[in-house]
Amino acid sequence: MATILVVDDEMGIRALLSEILSDEGHTIELAENAAQARAVRERLRPDLVLLDIWMPDVDGISLLKEWGSSGLLTMPVIMMSGHGTIDTAVEATKFGAIAFLEKPITLQKLLRAVEQSLARTPARAATTALTPSAQPMMNGLQGHNDGPLTAESGMTGAMGLPVLPVDLGPQAEQSFDLDRPLREARDAFEKSYFEFHLARENGSMTRVAEKTGLERTHLYRKLKQLGVDLTRNRRGGAV
Repeated sequence: MATILVVDDEMGIRALLSEILSDEGHTIELAENAAQARAVRERLRPDLVLLDIWMPDVDGISLLKEWGSSGLLTMPVIMMSGHGTIDTAVEATKFGAIAFLEKPITLQKLLRAVEQSLARTPARAATTALTPSAQPMMNGLQGHNDGPLTAESGMTGAMGLPVLPVDLGPQAEQSFDLDRPLREARDAFEKSYFEFHLARENGSMTRVAEKTGLERTHLYRKLKQLGVDLTRNRRGGAV
């Protein structure tokens, strides 16, 4: 999994992106302005940066230019903006951004952009500026009908990826004591059901929410109520 730096002056955006990407097993660092972003980039050398364009001190495009001109653009950068235009996206990619996401960012686009950016750029390799014709990921401005990413509704939604068979290894045979009250029997079944999906999805709450058709906040409450261990199957110990 990767170390990802999220740079945004809005606390809610930082918290939401951190929660989602942590669930995918990544290590997340946060910065609310360019000064903090510089410090984190120098200290950790992240594998990927999600960089907001409109910030109060130094805007994201200026920081991107600064990193590029000083030889510090050694990681892929995904630009984010709630006021983006095609011209803004072109300018960002001209100075080295690998993708552009328009706010409100959908869950599907976020995870797809992160996955593709990490796959296209080897870790620690210098990132070269991409021309608009070589930039297939400026889909944040193409008018797709994905719903907005919000704390309540944006946690779920189809990933649009093929479902592949997963070898979970030897599985213990499930047995349930039916000579008990209905509520207890149902809770036992539901606990086993959710534990199965958590194991299958390597502890990713986002994917389990999608598989089971539950809002992620509802899923958290349900798992806590059933006494499911949320740390056992998490990749890389993500919280």
